[in-house]
Amino acid sequence: MASGNRRQRGGGRAGAAQRRGGEVIEQMPWRIPVNTDRPTEPLGTEGVQAIHDGAMRILEEIGIEFLNDEAREIFKQAGCKVDGTNVKMGRDWVMEMVGKAPDQFTITPRNPNREITIGGNHILFGNVSSPPNYYDLEIGKKVSGTRAQCADMLRLTQYFNCIHFAGGYPVEPVDVHASVRHLDVVFDKMTLTDKAAHAYSLGKERVEDVMEMVKIAGGLTEEEFQSKPHMYTNINSTSPLKHDVPMIDGCLRCVRRGQAVVVTPFTLAGAMAPVTMSGAVTLSIAEALSAIALFQYVRAGAPCVIGTFTSNVDMKSGAPAFGTPEYMRATQMTGQMARFYGLPMRASGVCAANVPDGQAMWETSNSLWSAVQSGTNIVYHAAGWLEGGLIASPEKFVMDCEVLQMIQRYMEPEITATGPDEIAIDAIKEVGAQGHFFGIQHTQDRYEKAFYQPFVSDWRNFEAWEQAGAEWTAERAHRIFKDIVNNFEPPAMDAGIREELEAFVDRRKSEGGAPTDF
Repeated sequence: MASGNRRQRGGGRAGAAQRRGGEVIEQMPWRIPVNTDRPTEPLGTEGVQAIHDGAMRILEEIGIEFLNDEAREIFKQAGCKVDGTNVKMGRDWVMEMVGKAPDQFTITPRNPNREITIGGNHILFGNVSSPPNYYDLEIGKKVSGTRAQCADMLRLTQYFNCIHFAGGYPVEPVDVHASVRHLDVVFDKMTLTDKAAHAYSLGKERVEDVMEMVKIAGGLTEEEFQSKPHMYTNINSTSPLKHDVPMIDGCLRCVRRGQAVVVTPFTLAGAMAPVTMSGAVTLSIAEALSAIALFQYVRAGAPCVIGTFTSNVDMKSGAPAFGTPEYMRATQMTGQMARFYGLPMRASGVCAANVPDGQAMWETSNSLWSAVQSGTNIVYHAAGWLEGGLIASPEKFVMDCEVLQMIQRYMEPEITATGPDEIAIDAIKEVGAQGHFFGIQHTQDRYEKAFYQPFVSDWRNFEAWEQAGAEWTAERAHRIFKDIVNNFEPPAMDAGIREELEAFVDRRKSEGGAPTDF
């Protein structure tokens, strides 16, 4: 492995000088990064007000289609205007409801040491979720996902400390029937990871099953489960202007039991949203707030996150584009609006590239840095995403984690510390104009932790790199991936809890799991 035996020098901070069992690389320890940078705010006060007013006019004058019967009944109780599936709501009511949502909350998984804080200046990164296809260098082509591949991606999710939560299926295991797929994958997630987990809102059975499995894995009573968030769901509106039946149903079930909800409209400018980015953001804000207002009416103070997935299409082909200048600006603009409403925000680490190449990394880096710039709190798909979300790649996952660690290192306060030791006048005086800083004590005391040390990047010159085998970045990432899964040690789980999980899965399978034929 390119960096496995290198001495730890900096931001990598492995937490131990020696590799323990299961450790393949020396990586940064688990931490919740705090983003101390001022957010980039492309909108002036008038721009924020214009988008807000536009979103309120959409809710008041045009309305949102809610296909869920229960949701429409709740809106009627709240005094909103319901005409068929169309729901119109006044801005005063919407703002009153949104004002009840917390600006910060925690999610506590089965391992309380992996608790995450969503909101404030915190920024969290999660694994790729939901691609139906898989690609790695060994297979060499795009294939339908399997449970084994999904489990390997979960192993990466657990292994990397810069991944803070376990999103949806990191690749869809098409070899498992859809009726029981959630049972198998969530069992794997509960046993291979101990990080905060996600439930798909795709019918009541899936949501209820996942909540029960999270409760079992945590050894929680129902009262303990409902006392604070232990998991979350994420939904997408059906842009333009529509919320479907199962996603709203799943969110209502989660908020009634105290669990967290992320509402993320998928607005592609020029396709499902206006071609102007301000228009696309305005539409996205209206769609998200309509659902968040509903959830706050049902349970005031329910933990909710406003998401952004606003990008543009390629106007030549109609294909989605990600990591574009427009995507970055839309994310920054949505960050301003999230702060205006006092809501935590979700963004994504996405690209349109088909393989783990240069395009994949510059588009994903643009996406990730726009999340930093916008004050995003939770970043979906931060590692492993290809082909606009249609492919999961372990090599891309490893390469993305290098970028995530760099972002985390960038945020460490010691880099910008300005005490006497950091200003280093005595060291500068000692070296003067004729010497160098390599050998002086000031450097010797600090060199091991002075700078970020990569685990995928290769900093050798061309001749040394060529002599060592001339591996390209994706090839190094593939080797690290294989080493991680081959040496993986799952987190500890009580044998009795594991047996209870297995019994639950077996029972629900015997009952047919979730219906798939309607």
